[in-house]
Amino acid sequence: MEQVGTVEENSETNTKQPLKNNKTGSSDEKAPDSSENHGTTGKNRNTSWNKGKKRKKGPKDSTAPKQPLTGYVRYLNDRREVLRAENPTLQFAEITKILANEWSNLPMSKKQQYLDAADKDKERYNRELDAYKQTDAYKEFTKSQQLEKKLKLENAQKKEIETNSNNQVHGVKKEKEQKEVKDKSIRDDRTFAQNEKDGEFTNFDIPIFTEEFLDHNKNREAELRQLRKSNTDYEQQNAVLQKHIEHMKSAIEKLESETSQQRNHNVALQKHLDHLRSTLTSAFSTVKLPGTKEVATIQTIDTYIGSLHSLLLENNNHSLVKNVREIIARLNFEG
Repeated sequence: MEQVGTVEENSETNTKQPLKNNKTGSSDEKAPDSSENHGTTGKNRNTSWNKGKKRKKGPKDSTAPKQPLTGYVRYLNDRREVLRAENPTLQFAEITKILANEWSNLPMSKKQQYLDAADKDKERYNRELDAYKQTDAYKEFTKSQQLEKKLKLENAQKKEIETNSNNQVHGVKKEKEQKEVKDKSIRDDRTFAQNEKDGEFTNFDIPIFTEEFLDHNKNREAELRQLRKSNTDYEQQNAVLQKHIEHMKSAIEKLESETSQQRNHNVALQKHLDHLRSTLTSAFSTVKLPGTKEVATIQTIDTYIGSLHSLLLENNNHSLVKNVREIIARLNFEG
């Protein structure tokens, strides 16, 4: 969007004067609403805007004409510092509210000078705006704005693709966000084209304590309630996940306990096996295997017993069988 003027001028732009043709002056007894903050070119415009959509401040073109000030804004500029000096303890919002009430109750004879000045300023702005649109600076500014939007959209899409490739779990959510980026870009392009057609630069703040201001606050409160609801949902999900974590910790502790018991049992079995090997080694230390003359040692007791068992199954050496039976009968495996 094309942005012109200072920050104060952006929030306080020109308006038509419904007061000149209104003998009763009823339209002048209200604090200005959003209709006084939109510069127009003589056409009746719908001053409503997308509720819930925050207006962004875009870049400015230093060569563009300064936006005109409304009569209401001119009155605020004349009275604000005086009122602040008289009431140094008042907040900005309170000062603005007082000035809005003063403007509403200001007699038409005093109010008209501000409205006349606003008309002249608007005529000046329209002349300068028409001339500005014929300049190369305007064309370059418009072109740069469109290019910047295109780059932002491309970057957003690229980032979206990278995020989706790294985290497929949130794919549906990311696709929705990407669609919102595209829709927003389309809406911005349409708004830009409409503003260019109407000669209007949309970078306005909402006057405080007006109907539109209150509607805007209601929308913000609705969004805040939605965020709180989402926060509550996330907290509930976190509570469920916390319970799962606690259950997993309990299962881990149980497994560690069972593992420790199994380790102790294995140690006991190993001790018993060592005792059996020692006992058999002592008992068969004098018995030589026929053929190999091998005797039992603590290192070879396992192979020795295996070989002895094979010889006994052959039943060819009765003296060996008798000797083994006597040794086995004397063995004591307890201990």
